[in-house]
Amino acid sequence: MQKFIVKPGGEIRGTIRVPGDKSISHRVVMLGALAKGITQISGCLEAEDTLSTMAAFKAMGVPIEKNSQGQIIIHGVGLHGLQPPTEPLYIGNSGTTMRLMAGLMAGQKFSVEMGGDESLLQRPMTRVTKPLTTMGAKILVADNGTPPLIILGKQNLQGIDYDMPIASAQVKSCILLAGMYADGKTCVIEPSPTRDHTERLLLGFGYLVNREENKICLKGGGQLQGQSIDVPADISSAAFFIVAACITKNSEILLEHVGINPTRTGVIDILQRMGANIELYNQREINGEPIADIRVRSSNLHGINISKEQVPLAIDEFPILFIAAACAEGETVLTGAEELRVKESDRIQVMADGLQKLGIDAVPQADGIIIQGGKIRSGVINSHGDHRIAMSFAIAALRASGTINIEDCANVATSFPNFVSLAQHVGIKIIKTTVVLTK
Repeated sequence: MQKFIVKPGGEIRGTIRVPGDKSISHRVVMLGALAKGITQISGCLEAEDTLSTMAAFKAMGVPIEKNSQGQIIIHGVGLHGLQPPTEPLYIGNSGTTMRLMAGLMAGQKFSVEMGGDESLLQRPMTRVTKPLTTMGAKILVADNGTPPLIILGKQNLQGIDYDMPIASAQVKSCILLAGMYADGKTCVIEPSPTRDHTERLLLGFGYLVNREENKICLKGGGQLQGQSIDVPADISSAAFFIVAACITKNSEILLEHVGINPTRTGVIDILQRMGANIELYNQREINGEPIADIRVRSSNLHGINISKEQVPLAIDEFPILFIAAACAEGETVLTGAEELRVKESDRIQVMADGLQKLGIDAVPQADGIIIQGGKIRSGVINSHGDHRIAMSFAIAALRASGTINIEDCANVATSFPNFVSLAQHVGIKIIKTTVVLTK
């Protein structure tokens, strides 16, 4: 079992580039595998989650390699070129991979089984299996709607209009990807905006997608063409260092080449409302994605109310935002975020438990949390194997009165394999240890 030991104090300084965007990396690998021709990816995140996506496509006959410049090269086989895997696909901890691939696998001529680690096997999949079944897919799941998924091949999918009950980029993407294999038009209606990387990348790979307000549509039977893609740095990973600089005195940090897709910048908007000193420089667009360098300085944060409308735009960043709230003056209230209870862990309850152990008044609600800013004590935190929980409490140590020990941190490698080295580089007093468990 991996463990973080983080001592308090220090200043946050330096210029860094965090790893490539995980959401974009997943999608580029998937579309590149199904495109005609070669896709060349620079800046692709090579963490456990994205490696699981690559491994799944390799198991279905897609050649994927790394060249001498560190780029990922995918020799696409076309939309109908995948081969049946010889064994069940192991997806590891990646809910994104499983949900998006469910849409792609529903359109194949062969059957496939997808499983994963203990955490993934507890995550709900009915949100994607239900609309896929409406399209004509046949999918077997556990009695409680969790993996493993067995998706039967040779089904004739039909396009649908799907009005999503809950805003979810993964559900939207799953349905659109299945729609490439369906007869007719497939449309998804969003109750509120979610990250739109799938739509942008489909267009970038030459597949026509139409958006009218909150309705996104495509027709089946198109083609994807291989591309050269530069993946921006992940704003979800940058968020840990953005908050670190905000809550620490005499700090200033520059984060380079960060993706600032407007469906992902909720974390910046929320922090600026809390009083964060955040500036965007050198804004540009690469492969259809907006990018900027982000400068952050020490800030005096104050509590705010975070509304339901802002939740989809910062869904992955709430654990570290809860740390910002703990360091802010006054009360922060989050509502409309029940989605956080079905992530890699119940992020509302796990964060509340951890903050309470560190002396912070944090009251979990059914769909959110109420946090009173205060003084952070030392303590031992169980991250429950959730990478974002582990990294968030590592940042909390900057304001703690003593050392914070964080247990069960191995899954940090799923999204941010060099987190510890970058954290040390900018001034965080963190070490990683491995504890050998004996029976």
